[in-house]
This record gives sequence, structure tokens and C-alpha cells, in this order.
Amino acid sequence: MSKILIRGAKVLGGEAQDVLIDGETIEAVGAGLSADGAEIVEADGKMLLPGLVDLHTHLREPGREDSETVLTGTRAAASGGYTAVFAMANTFPVADTAGVVEQVYRLGKESGYCDVQPIGAVTVGLEGKKLAELGAMHESAAGVTVFSDDGKCVDDAVIMRRALEYVKAFGGVVAQHAQEPRLTEGAQMNEGVVSAELGLGGWPAVAEESIIARDVLLAEHVGSRVHICHLSTAGSVEIVRWAKSRGIDVTAEVTPHHLLLTDELVRSYNPVYKVNPPLRTERDVMALREALADGTIDIVATDHAPHPHEDKDCEWAAAAMGMVGLETALSVVQQTMVETGLLTWEAVAERMSFKPAAIGGAAGHGRPVSAGEPANLVLVDADYRGAVDPAGFASRSRNTPYEGRELPGRVTHTWLRGRATLVDGKLT
Repeated sequence: MSKILIRGAKVLGGEAQDVLIDGETIEAVGAGLSADGAEIVEADGKMLLPGLVDLHTHLREPGREDSETVLTGTRAAASGGYTAVFAMANTFPVADTAGVVEQVYRLGKESGYCDVQPIGAVTVGLEGKKLAELGAMHESAAGVTVFSDDGKCVDDAVIMRRALEYVKAFGGVVAQHAQEPRLTEGAQMNEGVVSAELGLGGWPAVAEESIIARDVLLAEHVGSRVHICHLSTAGSVEIVRWAKSRGIDVTAEVTPHHLLLTDELVRSYNPVYKVNPPLRTERDVMALREALADGTIDIVATDHAPHPHEDKDCEWAAAAMGMVGLETALSVVQQTMVETGLLTWEAVAERMSFKPAAIGGAAGHGRPVSAGEPANLVLVDADYRGAVDPAGFASRSRNTPYEGRELPGRVTHTWLRGRATLVDGKLT
């Protein structure tokens, strides 16, 4: 691999510097660097961040390749500045055995656009009745450390306790989809004023908050780690804040769409806004932003949930839940957190690279932009403004809530261990 010299980049939003990549590694960071024969990339003051890490991605393969494949999903990830993604287990068949997680892991290696770390199911078939092969998945070639039934809640307290006890033995973490199923039967959107006016079944905040409260107490009792997926309510923020003040080993994520969109959008009856957990109120959105800023919420995770056209272009009640997010996540975070003064670019790197890599144990990712570190990097044109056009997405699906919306920022280059996966906004 040849040398690459990135000139005049604002490393983590700081002063412009040069970054020299040699092979898979950052050789030097400083002013006025030079290297004979190096490929020159003129950054012109663009932001240089460590490659992003997504702890919550649905790649759909095996089983729903009409929505996404590991190849198309990782191409979307590279387009969004990601160098590592964690693939959720709700595939067909479910990733509840060593064989399935190894298949996903190998497909990620073959794609070459970013590293793919499979997430193992907590229970067999996501049915919530019997623990899956947690130890075998951890000992497999995939080296699974994160386990989740995402899409479904591990609602049985005994099963959840056993899972927390099991993963504690090898430093794993259970990522919980917090949704009390009995409280959300027939639910179509956030329970509140808008749901009452529209006559749609309401999804109460307490359905999320009650599971989080239970699980942080279980984690404390067992002395294990629990991670809260796609936290969405102001009440959930307060529970996690309390748990952390008590010393409980809990981490939490928020999606970009929950930082920006509200349940008022459901008045359009456009199924593109149907998501799990549902879009909440403006008060919830503001609470989530503040919690991400103060560290109560640890990370941003996309919950990239691709669906084919026919699963979303239908009546609201029949539509699938979910939104694609890999290719717009950084832009939404820039708009909601950076341009509002809540986060610096360095803090964005903490919440979208360093911390998710640490939670999931993604070796070589979430590392400082400094000499001797792996060259997993993303270059961002923060001055760019443009309308979102899903026709240009690398993802196989187009179910974005941002179509036609102007968002700031654009990823121009992504490097995975020194190899460019995206150059001037185009996949290599």
C-alpha cells in the first residue's frame, strides 16, 4: 500500500494539520509534513475524525437480502464515514448460533468496506424463552461480545438475569430493546396528544422506562453490563442518569432520528416516519440532546433498518417499522448537536467512534488520530449544505425520513486501515 498525505485537515475539529498514512498505520501528524511519492489529499480545512463505529446496524443478511446485504450495508456504512458496524441478530435464520454469526462475520470480511462485528441473539429464535448459545458465539471466529434480541424485548426477568450472569464471565454485554410487550400491543406511534387526535394506538413512554428500570437493577444485582438500545424518552434519561449516579454499569445509545424528528410528523400518515421505538415529543427530543451532551447517553447509534419499497409504501398500519440511517447519521448529529453548540467535533468523535468501539470491544477502532495508530479515518466537509437524495444511497433500501430535507455536512473520504473506501464522495 502506498503512502497517503492528508494536508490541512482539522483533526477532531482543532487546528489544521497534516496526517501521513503509511500502509495500514498513521505514521505522523503535524504541520508541514512531506513524503516522497505519497498520494496527496488536500483537506482544505475539512474535519478529520477517527472512523465512525455503529453499535446498532441491521444488515438483514441472511434471509432478507431484498432489504439489504452485508455488501450493500457496508457500502452504505463507508459512505457515511463508518469503518466498523455491529450487525444485529434478527436475521433469517436468527444469529443465535456460532454458525450464523460466523457466516455474517465472513461476509463482512469479503465485503471489504468496513469491519462487521456480529451481535448474537440473547434467546433462541428471539423467542425470549431459552438462552441462545452465548458462550459458543463468543468462542467462535466471530468473537461475539454483544448480545441482543433487538426488535424484541427480553421481557422475562429471569431470562434477562441469566443472560447478564452468563456474559459477565467473558466481559460481554447485553443490549436491551426496552419495550414491555403487554403495554405496546397494537401500538402504532407515541402515546400522547397526537395519537389521540389521529386515533392511532399509543405507545406509552412507560413501556420503555419500566424495562430500563428493571434491567439496571438486575445489572446492579448481578454485577454485569447492560446497554440500552435506542433510548427515546425524557423519563428513560432520568432512569439512566440515576443508575449511573449509583455506579451501575449501564450505557445507552440514541439514534439520530430521535435527536431531530417528533411525533408531529405522523400527522402526514407517511409510513417513512413509522419506527420502533416511535418518534416522541419535542420535550423528549430536547431531553435526549441534553443527555447526549452531558454524557448520560453515551453514544449515537443509527439503528439502520432498511426495508424494501413494498414494506413501506403502504397504509400506515401495515407498514414495517424502521428507517435507514448510516448515510445521514453524521449530518443529523452535526445539525442537532454541533450547530446548536451542544457538542464539539472532538465530542462527536467520542460519541460516534471512541465510546461505541469501547462498549463493543471493536479492536483497532475508536483510536486516537496519532502516530502509530490504525489508519481508520473519515474526512468531513462540515461547510457543505445539501438536500438528501435517497436515489444516491449505497444502501439497497430508500426508507429515509430525510428525503428532500437540507442537512449539513458531507463525508468526502473514508479510510479503512489506510485503504480508501470512499474518495470525493464516491465508493472505491
